[in-house]
Amino acid sequence: MEIGQKLDFVYTVEEKDLAKYVGVDSQDQFPRVLATARMVALMEIAAARLMNPLSKEDEQSVGVNVNVTHMAPTLCDDNVTVTAIFQGMEGKLYKFDVEIHDTGGLAGKGTHTRAIVKTERLLQGAKKRISK
Repeated sequence: MEIGQKLDFVYTVEEKDLAKYVGVDSQDQFPRVLATARMVALMEIAAARLMNPLSKEDEQSVGVNVNVTHMAPTLCDDNVTVTAIFQGMEGKLYKFDVEIHDTGGLAGKGTHTRAIVKTERLLQGAKKRISK
């Protein structure tokens, strides 16, 4: 992957993506706009797709850091363009600038860091953590 390499994809915001559905019980009341958590997930997807050719069959990329600002609300059924731009390596970590634009313009931006890990080692590490 070269510095400046970019991946965009277009996504239509659905009901399941709205902040209204982030809550875990009735006391959690959020608006009917794209949830920040879902915006971050879309940004991660863009960076992960850019990295897909780098992973071997027994590997996956995983997010290790996200620093984003959610700048504007996006309504259900709006189309968003999600962008990841590779900014270089920091040791074994892959650094990206990420953005999301809706039909009104820039709705969110930030940075994202990913790593390539062996899938089985990741799962075993997670199991080991909870078995202590």
